[in-house]
Amino acid sequence: MKRSLPVAALAAVGMALAACSGSPTGGATTRSGPPSTSSASGSVTSSARSSVTPQTPSSPTATGAPRPKAAPGRFTRTTLYRGSAHPDDLTFDGSGRLLFSDYTNGTVSRLNPDGTVTVLHRGLAGPEGLVLLADGTLVVAQEKTNRIVSFAPGSDTAHLLRTLPGTPTLVECHQGVDGIAWDPSTKSLVVPDAPTGAIYRLSTDGRSLTRVAGGFTHPVGATVDAAGRIYVADECGGDVWRVTAGGGRVRVAPAAMPDDVALDGFGNIIVTDVRHIRHSVTRTNLRTGATTTLASAGLVEPQGLVLDRSGAIYVSDDIADVIIKLTPRG
Repeated sequence: MKRSLPVAALAAVGMALAACSGSPTGGATTRSGPPSTSSASGSVTSSARSSVTPQTPSSPTATGAPRPKAAPGRFTRTTLYRGSAHPDDLTFDGSGRLLFSDYTNGTVSRLNPDGTVTVLHRGLAGPEGLVLLADGTLVVAQEKTNRIVSFAPGSDTAHLLRTLPGTPTLVECHQGVDGIAWDPSTKSLVVPDAPTGAIYRLSTDGRSLTRVAGGFTHPVGATVDAAGRIYVADECGGDVWRVTAGGGRVRVAPAAMPDDVALDGFGNIIVTDVRHIRHSVTRTNLRTGATTTLASAGLVEPQGLVLDRSGAIYVSDDIADVIIKLTPRG
């Protein structure tokens, strides 16, 4: 969801960024700035700039080195990108490179290993959520039109999969579709229809749209576990919820204005929180409810969220104009 930041928050952006890393660089093709040094799970460390290790994913968002045996206790924070684009939602392409949507510029771009950015698709109506299917098809949620579109591999022509039931506006908490997710158990897309507060399953050909839950205020992000259980970020209702078999919901993680969610494979859920007083990335244990802040300093509106097999966490911020990586270090 795109929000209007108060003047005080906008004024603080420059100070927050200056405190975390060097000055941004601009231009049509942008290189990332110097790496950040910050606190994650109580630890502080520095690192040279790194990028996603190219490997073929076995699912729409799986890439990187083999997963560790236990949840990481500490992370090293690195800035992968800082520039003129406004990175929103994230996914990986078939070679393990990050793709990001840019609502402001109406584009979907690729972050290259050398830190440059290549625009892949233009002219989109508020692109938000991204899912890469196993055959290379890229699915994109368009917030302004409340539509789901797709791009065949190598094609720059958007194919309309589905127009969702809700009617979007530009009023905060009434905008259109935002984040979408992949359900490996049913091989379908999970789509929160933000204007109506309902959650749907959408077939990859767009023909079947099935309502699975409702009653959310403004659901904008979702993730699905291996058993097909759906977790939803309710941005304007607050908190993260698990959808029950009967279509009900159970609160599983605290958040003021959650935007995106991801499971780490160790019984934890990772959440980006865009609330002005939070602007954080947190991790909540789904069994104990214990919550830890993984990143906050220098973030203004953390939105997109994706994990690789090594447990590294990638976060995009469309106001700070950065993509950061939290790399596990024990």
